[in-house]
Amino acid sequence: MAVVPGVSYAFQPMLSTRTGRLVALEVLARPDAGSVHDLLRRAANAGQLVETDIALAEGAVHAAADQEHPLHVNVLALTATRPDELLDALTGALRATGRDPKDVTIEITPPFGGISRGALFDGLHTLRRNGFRLAFDGAGDGDLPLSLLADFVPDMVKLDGYLLRGVPQEAGVVAVVEALVHLSGRTGIKLAAVGVETEEQLVAIGRLGVPVAQGNLLAAARRGGQAVVPSQVTTLTRLDSAPATGQGVPLVADLLRPAVTMSDTATSDQVRDAFVEAPEVTGVVLVDGAGRPSHTVDRSRFLLAVTGPYGHALHASRPAARHADPPRTIRSDATSQDLLESVGETEGSRAADDVVVIDAAGRCVGVVRLTEVVRVVADAKVEQAAALNPLTRLPGTGAVAREIDRRVERGEMFVVSWLDVDAFKAVNDTKGFAAGDDLIRALGLALTDAEASLGDTVVAHVGGDDFLVVTGLDEIATVATELVDRAWTVEDLTVSVSLASLVCAVASVGSYREASRLLAPLKQRAKAVPGSSWVLGRPGNDRVDVLRGRLQDSGRPVDRPA
Repeated sequence: MAVVPGVSYAFQPMLSTRTGRLVALEVLARPDAGSVHDLLRRAANAGQLVETDIALAEGAVHAAADQEHPLHVNVLALTATRPDELLDALTGALRATGRDPKDVTIEITPPFGGISRGALFDGLHTLRRNGFRLAFDGAGDGDLPLSLLADFVPDMVKLDGYLLRGVPQEAGVVAVVEALVHLSGRTGIKLAAVGVETEEQLVAIGRLGVPVAQGNLLAAARRGGQAVVPSQVTTLTRLDSAPATGQGVPLVADLLRPAVTMSDTATSDQVRDAFVEAPEVTGVVLVDGAGRPSHTVDRSRFLLAVTGPYGHALHASRPAARHADPPRTIRSDATSQDLLESVGETEGSRAADDVVVIDAAGRCVGVVRLTEVVRVVADAKVEQAAALNPLTRLPGTGAVAREIDRRVERGEMFVVSWLDVDAFKAVNDTKGFAAGDDLIRALGLALTDAEASLGDTVVAHVGGDDFLVVTGLDEIATVATELVDRAWTVEDLTVSVSLASLVCAVASVGSYREASRLLAPLKQRAKAVPGSSWVLGRPGNDRVDVLRGRLQDSGRPVDRPA
């Protein structure tokens, strides 16, 4: 293994703006002194530019040996013109780390000027034949020519971070991004936005249709050796998948369009006639005798295949299924987020295909357009982001209200808890509002992490120092341990918190409103216990268990459950 001395590696996550998933990690070289550009400049002066660049790429693969996600590795465009040397290094590193070339995207970085296009294309084709995915970096602010995208269609194009600074305020920049989104839809190229610094940018690029985001806002944490996206970021990219009254995730049925269906024995001529007669039709669904979809025919790909000097003679009377794809299907009772989870990461030319909607028996009832689903979900994310508390990025009481009403309707047992800071006004009065804000952020982050790690927990920031938590019975003790047993401090001031929990058995409460009314006196009981405390009650029962803290009347410590 070739090693470049004085270089370590960092991992920058690439996040799906549609589903909130971490889809890949870019492995970035970090010299101990100066930047990677300085390192490469010195290598160029010594006549070792390509050799050093290859060694950095090889080192990146080795550095990511313990990472589970697909990798992005950078090489200069000049290096791509010497594919044999690059392949020798990368394939050796992949064997050593147990990876496959299809898990690695090679990012071709500027400069592109002064390089033989023929030599570059030969190198790119060689890398692709060996199983690697390819991306072009620096679109929008480098010397990447648009003709290069047309002549060699890469798997991904990355929008330069400088360009992203104008999103969403500058109309001209937004128009450029929209044009590239249109290009990606026509060619199957996936777009990624680099340099996402603010939540506003993250929401905006998702709404514009850019499916992948990367930047300091998404800086990776590490958990168990793995890079993970900060939990507060997923709030902006992943909507609650449970349908809600009023605001919520749109159902697939809400976006249903009539499907143009034909028998799965239809000929190419019959499908062609359907497209000619209805220019607005983007696809045809081929169904069997029971109305179940067997194939889908995309308009653009079909017409390209059957038109031309000999296309009609070759295909006219033959089955249209020869030019069709397996159907992508979704149940009519699914949510739009469910749809994006199942097909939203589709690569290549099928990324914008219609999705066939089926009923419980598997019969076609219509189609939905993925582009429309992305737009509707993005709009919902904008509304959701506006409703988040600006300090903690947690939703308000509406999220907990919907969750409690949902659990009541389903006949589930649950626990609703109220958390607040004891004497929070004293914190602001003695340490200042900024210190108070820091404490609230820390509490919000602890709750966000608990929600992310536990499968049955929903949290909300009511306002000020008040938070609401809905959990399953088996999760509330974990939440209490994370919140009540922690030593909270503001500068040199120790702060205590109070947690009041109401255990709601099946049918013991009828609504969120009733649960909140019964929880209010429990909050007062918790605050009457000195120090950080946790009390627990039940509807219709006057008994209150003090599970954390000291009883005020005896001063005896309360035994904590094991």
